[in-house]
Amino acid sequence: MLNLNGRQNGKKEEDYAGKKLKTLPTELLRRGQDAVKVDLQRNRLKQITGIAQLLNLTELNLSRNEMTDFPFEIKELCNLVKLYMNQNKMKTIPENVFPSLERLQFLKLSTNRLDMLPQDMNKCQSLTYLNLSNNCLRNLEPLVGLPCLKELYVERNQLAELPDLLFQNNCLTQFKAIGNPLRKPPEEVCAGGLRDVQNYFAMLDENSSDVYTVKTMFLGSSMAGKSTLCRSLKQGCPVPVAEADRTIGIEISEVESDGIRFIFWDFAGQEEYYITHHVFITAQAFVILAIDLASYQIKNPLSFNEKVGFWIKNIQLKIPDSVVLLVGTHVDQCTNETEMKEKKKDIEENVEEMLQKHKDNLNQRKKNLQDREDPSLYSDQIDQIERLTEYKLKVLDLVPIDCTKPLDIYKLHTHIKSEVLNKDTFPNIEQTLPRCYHEVENDLQELLKNGDIPQHGIVTQKDLLNELQNRHGALDHEKLKLILQYLHRIGVIMWYKEISELTDSLFVKPTFLISLFKTIVRHDLVEELNNISSAMLKSENVLSKYKNRWIKDYEDRATLSNVAIRILVRNELQILGFTEEEFIEEVVGSKKKEGHLLSLLKHFDVCLSSKNKCDLNPKANEFQPKKKWEASNYLVYEPDACLFPSYLTNNEQVQQQWGEDNTEDLNIHVYFLPDRPHGFFHRLVIRTCTFFSQNWIGKDQCLFFCGNKRVLLRDKCNEEDQFIEIRCKHSDIATSTDIQKAWQVIKVIMHRLTKLTEQWQGLYLIVHTPCKAPGCSDFFEWKDWQDWLEDSETDKFNVGLDEKHSCRNGHTRRTELLFPITSNAWT
Repeated sequence: MLNLNGRQNGKKEEDYAGKKLKTLPTELLRRGQDAVKVDLQRNRLKQITGIAQLLNLTELNLSRNEMTDFPFEIKELCNLVKLYMNQNKMKTIPENVFPSLERLQFLKLSTNRLDMLPQDMNKCQSLTYLNLSNNCLRNLEPLVGLPCLKELYVERNQLAELPDLLFQNNCLTQFKAIGNPLRKPPEEVCAGGLRDVQNYFAMLDENSSDVYTVKTMFLGSSMAGKSTLCRSLKQGCPVPVAEADRTIGIEISEVESDGIRFIFWDFAGQEEYYITHHVFITAQAFVILAIDLASYQIKNPLSFNEKVGFWIKNIQLKIPDSVVLLVGTHVDQCTNETEMKEKKKDIEENVEEMLQKHKDNLNQRKKNLQDREDPSLYSDQIDQIERLTEYKLKVLDLVPIDCTKPLDIYKLHTHIKSEVLNKDTFPNIEQTLPRCYHEVENDLQELLKNGDIPQHGIVTQKDLLNELQNRHGALDHEKLKLILQYLHRIGVIMWYKEISELTDSLFVKPTFLISLFKTIVRHDLVEELNNISSAMLKSENVLSKYKNRWIKDYEDRATLSNVAIRILVRNELQILGFTEEEFIEEVVGSKKKEGHLLSLLKHFDVCLSSKNKCDLNPKANEFQPKKKWEASNYLVYEPDACLFPSYLTNNEQVQQQWGEDNTEDLNIHVYFLPDRPHGFFHRLVIRTCTFFSQNWIGKDQCLFFCGNKRVLLRDKCNEEDQFIEIRCKHSDIATSTDIQKAWQVIKVIMHRLTKLTEQWQGLYLIVHTPCKAPGCSDFFEWKDWQDWLEDSETDKFNVGLDEKHSCRNGHTRRTELLFPITSNAWT
């Protein structure tokens, strides 16, 4: 602990963090050579005049201050080993600083405004760790030649190319560069990490070429004309699509046009399919949003939200750097051209207003934090908001077309090509790839065509690598794996290495995988269940009357029997012409083993294994270490089934088990800015309930037990704010030990919540504890909750808080009922 003069007992460490300093303390400078480590983070320093007096300084923390220029005086600190300069406002670093810092090993410059590095930065010969993320850098050449560099982080800059010489450094072990408009190597290569990048440069040769590949996603409400648009653009002429032939799930096709390769992904519009979109939607995409102009109603917020706003909002959260082209369809059904033009104008004005409101809300939130008495306490939140404001979703003007006219299809095709080739709209459309990347992709299609890969496209990693190496003897298995990972990231193949059951399986035909998804996730599932024949039922040794139970369970409880799932998928495989029993069982599964499809659905938070619930047994045997535990009564499991939380219609079971709220419950509100993503709550429920097996799930509520702790999740939305509420029953937390154990359960949930949040780049979280006094609307804001989640070694939070805390209206509660703080946090 620190004593009153700020010095740690027996150590020359000076702590001045969060003191609102504008200049260096006189007493610090007076100590001169005595200071070895100095913490000056979270102050208001713009310059550090006099720092050169601390000649023996080995560690200096200047993060979260207000410096706009790198302090030249730091060059005098020749003994410096660690330097933190992150989260300032620095735009430049002068020359002749780093050659003097011969002992510097650790340098953190992330979250500044640097647009270039000093040319002599590679003279910092001892540097092993360098973090330059969240800046504006366009060139990393000054880093070439750092002999000891092990870790380099350059995420979210403006880098278009990386210097190949940088990756010839044998010391480098960690490298991250996501969030850059990279063309050499493409971001999909960088996403694989250091080894992928090193092998990419090793495979570049004189035959490498620049390619233009655009993953194009067709989104929009049901019957908006997405499939008609997609197929017409592919054929180059109008292709009518009957209602019965509309997209179920996702359809994939490829179009080559004047050197531009378009990979079309046509997503079904019904809400039932939206729960699988996150599996396939990727960043840096081109979105064609189809809008039915004939049914669109001017000045009707509900019409705009359903047909346009819902999609723009979710695109903005999931892929905020993408480009969206609005295409108005069914123009031929509009009464006249004037009506069509008025609808076009109304949609564009609403979209512009929506985007501006999003920007204004972020800026206002940032200003509110900066106006606080001590804004340094909120620097992490301010940085997050600044990151979100850097994302610029591009929504292009609406193009109205009549899909029955060849000329309109031609004009749309020409318009799309001109936008794609516009460097301002698509800055990273051009990518440089080694020749072998193209060759491997072509070989995959040839292997499929020749029957060397089964027509379903599922092949083991070993078999595929052997086939490819026969064609590419110069490439070892390791390099071939890296190429396959790149093809997975751009959507050409699917390879889910992170799923243990599927590590060795590659899906060379994504369309086949999607056809499996749509056997279970579909808008007409009840009809499909009704169509199950007696012969199909007999194949699973079940009676015909079971079918009615499956339908009722699905309609009433959103559960689907695994037997029904196997029958539906087996039937689809046979329709597609696959009859090999071993393969069918591998995909479908059996009573003893889960198939590929269920593994995927569960991995992507689409469904959850379901079982019967029973009341807790108060006489259950106590578990004791090193002693064999025997159950006093056994849970009775229903036939294997899966629960689809997004299809639930009420909260009756949850409310019955939970009872009434109590104002003294531990109660946390996690708010979402700008909006909570569609389907987020149910995905969180699935992730949480896989950890806490004793649970009850409803439409927008979920209750689970952890020991004797009852915890409730609620999805809440009022007119302005959307949040998830986490409550722990007051009656379960009688002592301070109980309270801290409850906070640990909440910590588990919040950790899962934040990990899930990472899948939406445009999302920002705020955490509050509402005041516990009845009728009081005040709240307590959590300042450092992310640090609490990330720190696995301590349970302490907000160390230094008083034993009691009062809201602005004067209502007081013990701090441990508001924040997770250990009993010894005040010592």
